[in-house]
Amino acid sequence: MSLPGRPQGEYRHAQRRPVTGPARRRIQVAALALAVLAAVALGVALLRELRGPAPAAAAPLPVGAPDPAAVARGAYLARAGNCGGCHSAPGGAEMAGGRGIDTPFGTVYAGNLTPDPETGLGGWSAEDFWRALHHGRSRDGRLLVPVFPYPEYTRVRRADADDLYAYLRSLPAVRQSAPAHTLRFPFDTPLALAAWRLLYFTPGEQADDPARDAAWNRGRYLVRGLGHCGACHTPRNALGGPRDADEFGGGPIPMQRWIAPSLASAAEAGVADWSDDEVVALLQTGRSARGIVTGPMAEVVFHSTQHLRDEDLRAMARYLRTLAPAGGAAPRSVAMTAPPPGPAPAEGPGARLYARHCADCHGDRGQGRAGAYPALAGNRTVTLDSPVNLLRTVLLGGFGPVTAGNPRPYGMPPYAGRLNDEELAALATYLRQAWGHAAPPVSALDVLAAR
Repeated sequence: MSLPGRPQGEYRHAQRRPVTGPARRRIQVAALALAVLAAVALGVALLRELRGPAPAAAAPLPVGAPDPAAVARGAYLARAGNCGGCHSAPGGAEMAGGRGIDTPFGTVYAGNLTPDPETGLGGWSAEDFWRALHHGRSRDGRLLVPVFPYPEYTRVRRADADDLYAYLRSLPAVRQSAPAHTLRFPFDTPLALAAWRLLYFTPGEQADDPARDAAWNRGRYLVRGLGHCGACHTPRNALGGPRDADEFGGGPIPMQRWIAPSLASAAEAGVADWSDDEVVALLQTGRSARGIVTGPMAEVVFHSTQHLRDEDLRAMARYLRTLAPAGGAAPRSVAMTAPPPGPAPAEGPGARLYARHCADCHGDRGQGRAGAYPALAGNRTVTLDSPVNLLRTVLLGGFGPVTAGNPRPYGMPPYAGRLNDEELAALATYLRQAWGHAAPPVSALDVLAAR
């Protein structure tokens, strides 16, 4: 269609005429004004984040011994949060800090949580402690590095925070300053921390879901709050920010060369098709009919979950069994639920290595031995899309945690010094493709990266 009395070509040419003169200047001024307003708004937001909420009036510090009931509750909650896992250095005093935690941005050192007035929490009030857990701020208002999992601890309720505070104040005071963090620029600046918080942190307690029962809500509170399971099992971006849309979706554990598998995928670490008893057994003893825990999760069971009450473990199981992949995502690995009736093919270097080093314990069909050695046929660690966990287990050995319910766990010796990279790649490839598995093969380069 064209305008009356005007050729079509001229009309198109008129429409394409560039904006010039005063009109262009007005557009440029408007764009500049919008940019200035956006910069000012961002600056105000960063300044507000740096300053934080006004601290409450300082309450007098408690005098005398803490309430024994509060101390007992706090000790239990400290186990649930695995506080000692970071705040107790190997060979050091309990909760005295000093342990270095490596991150992609540098090393962060855990603080002293004992009631020493100079180097610990001796001068902290319950309000100060609550501010650290809930807002991620130190006593003087400084922003805490989110290696301290305040994005998860913000869900902790005030009564539980006060009980934790009572427990920590009951510990023997240890005078020990933590080394200064060694974060690289600009990650060591308050401005960078404020920007990270604007992007990834919103304080708020965990509210119960009225559509769910008390056990499910308790389980969610423990898993998402004190248990801070998402700190490892939620994938992170390049800035260390959680991908909330894929909560519990799994991913690499920074600096540890392990994969935290998805807690929502049945092909990884999801437990939707497990019974409550099976989940409880795994968290309480490190072993169940479905498998065993090794690697970083073995430390969690050893230090934390084996000490939890049965009703709390059942609540966690209840919640974990309801998790599902975000957006109905497809599983990222292929595993079987039972071994096939006959032995796997005995040809090829991987098969020969398996027969020589593995079959005596794990069986010629990968069926394992109940109560001792896990089955490899249908084993989700074997068939994860990434072979990292399988390779780390073979290289370093497979050791479950020592627990009250499993005081003498069977272990697997390390093979890092017994097999070369090509042999380990052949063995891992065989495991990932025997017994009906269909996981990708493993290369010698994969093994080298996992060492």
